[in-house]
Amino acid sequence: MVSPSAFVIGTRGSPLALAQAHETQRRLGDAHGIGPERLPLEVIRTTGDRIQDRPLSEAGGKGLFTKELDIALLEGAIDLAVHSAKDLPTALPAGIVIAGYLPREDVRDAFISRRAKSLRDLPEGAVVGSASLRRQAEIRRLRPDLRVTLLRGNVETRLAKLDRGEVDATLLAMAGLRRLGLTEHVTAVLEVDDFLPAVGQGAIAIAVRAGDERVARAVAPILDPATGHALAAERAFLTVLDGSCRTPIAGHARLVGEALEFRGMVLRPDGSDSLDVVRRGAPGDAAALGREAGLDLRARMPAGFLGS
Repeated sequence: MVSPSAFVIGTRGSPLALAQAHETQRRLGDAHGIGPERLPLEVIRTTGDRIQDRPLSEAGGKGLFTKELDIALLEGAIDLAVHSAKDLPTALPAGIVIAGYLPREDVRDAFISRRAKSLRDLPEGAVVGSASLRRQAEIRRLRPDLRVTLLRGNVETRLAKLDRGEVDATLLAMAGLRRLGLTEHVTAVLEVDDFLPAVGQGAIAIAVRAGDERVARAVAPILDPATGHALAAERAFLTVLDGSCRTPIAGHARLVGEALEFRGMVLRPDGSDSLDVVRRGAPGDAAALGREAGLDLRARMPAGFLGS
């Protein structure tokens, strides 16, 4: 049982971030039999939220969505921070650790269009909007005849731009659409075998101060071991490849029976080439499995592959 004092939950202010924070609040309250008044949310606007006019890869990468939350956590203004796992940089600031992850949602990407039933059905020259270099590269890999353009903003903003005809189609994470109750907008779901997701996609990460045993004990009952194993492999893979918003990298791990299966991919930004790796091993060796997969790909990459 947690102590009588409150736990302040830090979150970004987007509708999806708030949905994830409320899920964390609910799970934590249910685990300890306390109400939301003891688990208040502290909404913190991040640098990434303020930048809407250019790709994040040009502005500093993934840390733009975590910097202000990291500061609040280290200064004690919040007790834990809720993040989309795919937004977390590979290296966290000193003094902050990932306590673990909530049970993972759907990892797949969703295709959304008013003009076609699938990505393959879009007419030649159609415009697909995405803010993700990984999605852009995978789209170009499958359909080099399409025009791919930047589409920033939260989920609702991107759907509104689609409705206004600014783009012919877009891709969004199924997990976010499910958490926001917006799955009616999905035209088709892209299966993992055909369109590998981002590392961490669908997972909610809980960050805490290193050594804060009170908070670590409080969040322990809501963390999911299977998701933890999967993310250990995926993030180790990303770390080896120095993954950031500037690098088209995909990776997904899952438990199959008692084994952990991992598949990773790196792509040229123009989608003209890609390299794949598959590994299988024990869940307890997840981080080593991910590192080995990353080293394998790195050894096979032509010079300048990631920067091309």
